[in-house]
Amino acid sequence: MLEISLDKRLGALRLQAELTHPAEGVLALFGRSGSGKTSLINMLAGLLRPDRGRIVLRGETLFDSAKGIDLPAHRRRIGYVFQESRLFPHLTVQDNLLYGWRRAPAQERRTGLAEVVELLGLNSLLTRRPGLLSGGEKQRVALGRALLANPRLLLMDEPLASLDQTRKLEILPFIERLRDDLKLPVVYVSHAMEEIVRLADTLVLLSEGQIVASGPLEELTSRLDLRPLTGRYEAGSVIVATLAHHDLDDDLSELDFAGGRLVVPRLDVAEGSELRLRIRARDIALASERPRGLSIQNVFPARVMDLGDEDAAQIDVRLDVGGAALWARITSRAKRQLGLRPGSAVYALVKSAAIDRHALGRPTARSRFLPLADEESGERNDPPTARQSGKDPTG
Repeated sequence: MLEISLDKRLGALRLQAELTHPAEGVLALFGRSGSGKTSLINMLAGLLRPDRGRIVLRGETLFDSAKGIDLPAHRRRIGYVFQESRLFPHLTVQDNLLYGWRRAPAQERRTGLAEVVELLGLNSLLTRRPGLLSGGEKQRVALGRALLANPRLLLMDEPLASLDQTRKLEILPFIERLRDDLKLPVVYVSHAMEEIVRLADTLVLLSEGQIVASGPLEELTSRLDLRPLTGRYEAGSVIVATLAHHDLDDDLSELDFAGGRLVVPRLDVAEGSELRLRIRARDIALASERPRGLSIQNVFPARVMDLGDEDAAQIDVRLDVGGAALWARITSRAKRQLGLRPGSAVYALVKSAAIDRHALGRPTARSRFLPLADEESGERNDPPTARQSGKDPTG
């Protein structure tokens, strides 16, 4: 378990955090800039001292102001990946990686160089120095260095914030891999909801130094009262679905979820895989009768459960679709014309092309990941150290 009870004055901001969470999966901290996210994980890491409180990780007390316990950062065995990679510029990639490995106590080295090199696809980079790496490559090396310190907990503070969308999409699968393959608990800080949806198991919302809500991602993103914190413009629904079938003729995939079968552009994942995806509220239309002659493939019977501010020009409508919560955003005129109120029966229309593919989560199936391949040869990249000697060169 990770137990947090902290109080810290930071200028005009008072950060107070009370949280108990299983030390597993990905715990995401989400909130506006200045809400206290980075300060909170800096206290976990031992880089910032709370005024009072207690931190316990898997039964070991890291900080307890009442008992005078304050373990220094190097003894907490917590990995940290910052927004910037912070690699040593004079060392090669391999030496940067081994810096983390050498810091871990010998008896606690569960992960070795060859494993991390393969996991993060670093084989072709080992002899380079950081100045010759792209932003995405630097972050992969920084992640590998943190992993080779064999931490009990990994902290990631906006690790993708400085990268463009292409580099973000390059890094996200590797973070998914360490979550799924290494089973390493992660506290992930971000203000990008697409990253949260793709990676997180549990969501913690912070506002002005306070934890406003915490719980399963799907639950918190469906709450109307939390919309000011989760983001109104990008508001959407998070659902869990199973990939039921690939239609190769039309290049489509069919996903089963509580409300029925959802048709989307073909996904490069195996049938039977469990996925988590976000559907934006602005991409769902409503009809009072089942429509005909539409190009839209996804039409689901639904019931109105709640409506947002009815004095606004646009209104968010929470729907129950076979037990799954979906949100639609419509104009106030449409609400009046349809006569919507809680309990109204409607049809929800979702364009296949509107599914947010950047926020496609892959929460469980390791088998969904394709092997890393060399772009020219198409062959799998294995670390030369592992291939040549059959063992981890670090011993």
